[in-house]
Amino acid sequence: MRLPQDQNVNVSLLSSVFRNTVATYKYYWFLSIIECVEEGKDEIEKRELFARMIANAWYTVNYFRISFGKQDKIQEAVERIKALEGFALDEKKQILLNRLLTSSNKEIVKQLKHFNANVPYKFLSPWLGTHSEKEMYLMSQENYNLPPYALYPDRILVQPAWMDYFRKNSGLIKDFCFWNLTLFLQTRNPNVPNIPSKLIRPEKRGSLVKHKKDFWDIVLEKTGPVKCIYTNKSLKIGEYAVEHFIPFQFVSHDLMWNLIPADGSFNSSKSDKLPQLDDYFDDFYALQQEAVKIVQFKEPKNKFLEDYLTLFHDLNLSKDRYREQIEPLITIAHNNGFQFMKAK
Repeated sequence: MRLPQDQNVNVSLLSSVFRNTVATYKYYWFLSIIECVEEGKDEIEKRELFARMIANAWYTVNYFRISFGKQDKIQEAVERIKALEGFALDEKKQILLNRLLTSSNKEIVKQLKHFNANVPYKFLSPWLGTHSEKEMYLMSQENYNLPPYALYPDRILVQPAWMDYFRKNSGLIKDFCFWNLTLFLQTRNPNVPNIPSKLIRPEKRGSLVKHKKDFWDIVLEKTGPVKCIYTNKSLKIGEYAVEHFIPFQFVSHDLMWNLIPADGSFNSSKSDKLPQLDDYFDDFYALQQEAVKIVQFKEPKNKFLEDYLTLFHDLNLSKDRYREQIEPLITIAHNNGFQFMKAK
């Protein structure tokens, strides 16, 4: 991915900032700077940048449980702050940011200050080279080689030419950060699906109303009430929830091959727990197989049938093939910290 060129700043040096990166610090540091620039700030308190780093990483670490690697302290700080403050797994970013900026909790202040040790000056290495921290602070203040910002003990000052460049190209620059962050995280989570969609907390989760009305209601109109595979409760049209067999927090999609009708109260309590395949797969598969046959017969052009083509080349839902596709995902999810439901 290429950044827009500019006559007033050295974009090639900026393009190299993420080379030889061993942790997520630089990605989140730079994203935080761009967010502040978008708000018109050129003089930015370091505490705000560190707080934004935590807030930007929060959803990815807590909700989707993406691993940042053993050397990464952002993940450790997120988990520590969550334990201290009791924030929700998917807490809104602005709420997090406000609390982190105003908290007087000494442990939280300590967690934020940790990132002052290396991140602010090492980010400037492409412009300033490798020197002591003190030397790089002085070089940045003297505008040596036109770095993006000058460093001070408690703040940074974005240089005018870079301020103009960042402001004009903020959307593309954030895409550049997320693209590189995706590549970094994918190497550390090689079997985790859909990393890009797990980097930003959406304002609102997608609705499953159409999945219910345009697919499962069609099935129940033909079959009559079906039994919830978890509770054996009879499910009628208008009296069921649509739930993710493998938790949304892991798959990060609403494809129909992973969705089934379920008892609404159980769906809430299941949360992000994994199903035991030996307990539930047979009933899950039987319900899916019958549903596809019914919808294919009644509405052969139903768009939700296309979701199954991501697992099957046709709409012949082989039981062995289905389990072969689902079982590794559940194993990987469990290895990433997702817990199993209690056995029947």
